[in-house]
Amino acid sequence: MSALLTTIVFSAPPAGGDLSILPFDSSDLLLFRWPLIVFAVVGAIWFLLPRSKTALRQLTMELLLMVPLYLFYLFVRGVTEGRTSEAVSRAASIIKFEQAIGIFWEPRLQAGILDMGFVVNLMNWIYMWGFWPVILLSAIWMFFRHREAYHLYRNAFIISGAIGLLIFALFPVAPPRFMEAWGFVDTIAERSDVYRLFQTPDFVNQYAAMPSLHFGWSLLLGTAIVGQATHILVRLFGLVLPIAAFASIVLTANHYIVDGLAGGSVAMLGLLAAVLLRKLFDRMSSSERGAPQPLAAIANAIGRLRGDRPAQPSDSGSG
Repeated sequence: MSALLTTIVFSAPPAGGDLSILPFDSSDLLLFRWPLIVFAVVGAIWFLLPRSKTALRQLTMELLLMVPLYLFYLFVRGVTEGRTSEAVSRAASIIKFEQAIGIFWEPRLQAGILDMGFVVNLMNWIYMWGFWPVILLSAIWMFFRHREAYHLYRNAFIISGAIGLLIFALFPVAPPRFMEAWGFVDTIAERSDVYRLFQTPDFVNQYAAMPSLHFGWSLLLGTAIVGQATHILVRLFGLVLPIAAFASIVLTANHYIVDGLAGGSVAMLGLLAAVLLRKLFDRMSSSERGAPQPLAAIANAIGRLRGDRPAQPSDSGSG
């Protein structure tokens, strides 16, 4: 088994062969749906901002942090362009690994729903609309209503995203939808009117199957919702979200089962690191009052990363 895992990561691309991918038609983008998302985001901020203690400056600073990080995430995902043979070879190794351990169920599972139009459309819809729109609206809710938890999970997203980007750049893996010889069908391209709406192949390289941050981040978000929501239906949504996400990534042929398991592991590793960093920052902040000025400045900078207000120096001089 260890040899197979090594092959997955380090296998060399096969010599020769024309490994083409599905063509992309920009007319499938249906850009008219983007204003709906923008309207929902602006409406949520407009509703929540005056009902919270959040200053517009705090929101602006958060956007100045997260928007460039998101663009950088998309950019780094594109550095694997031109490595098609390597990505397909590694995908074949993943299939062999799953066959060896008896979990290569994806073609059979997908074949079981291809004649069920409602299920196919539901999985496509969950994959496209149950990821970035849900992450964005949930982030707004947590930023305004559960700020401390927001900073914890934001940092977990950043850390797990950094781990994922490193793997994407070093070890590209083709998703199942490019492995048609094994019976996979790209249901989003063939059955849906929304084809790569949020991450178009013209902008983002598609060889980022392992690990599946699509599932990993859905797991992170579900954990946050269950932990912070008070209404039973909202908590139930948080519980169902990662389950639905895992089903959608497999049944739409966008990820292998092991991709999802790896993505969940990376996401939980990111959350663990964020918790440990918070404890470290708390200890640094507690010793800030008596610290020399340079160390106090460092502690203040760390506090701003967490979303805290900079500590004000105490008046120690006599009147």
